[in-house]
Amino acid sequence: MSAETNSDVILTIGRRKTASARIRMKRSGTGKYVVNGKEMSIYCYNETLLQAAQAPLNTVESLESFDADIKVTGGGPNGQAGAMAHGLARALEKFNPEWRIPLKRAGHLKRDPRQKERKKAGQPGARKRFQFSKR
Repeated sequence: MSAETNSDVILTIGRRKTASARIRMKRSGTGKYVVNGKEMSIYCYNETLLQAAQAPLNTVESLESFDADIKVTGGGPNGQAGAMAHGLARALEKFNPEWRIPLKRAGHLKRDPRQKERKKAGQPGARKRFQFSKR
């Protein structure tokens, strides 16, 4: 059995579009965030994605206080970064309920429900229609 207690490790799930991120966050950390076996800075290959994923940590100014192991599936890079941010925000809220207000004000605790609309039968896309000819 591990030496960690339940209050030191929090498990959460974050989602955006079709991406899902399972997060295992440890309180006593050094700022090491591993995503699917890679460092977060390598996995989030540009600055925009990295900032989006780390936004909740920057909001509560605790980037170096925690360690997290993140497993991300589905979606694309932007959706995965949003899912990571959502999961990290939920974990931070569980660690310290006082952080709920700043995280909520910044919009990190809201799950983005937007999904791609399905293609309809007899049409070329979800909304697009074939050209109408009167004669």
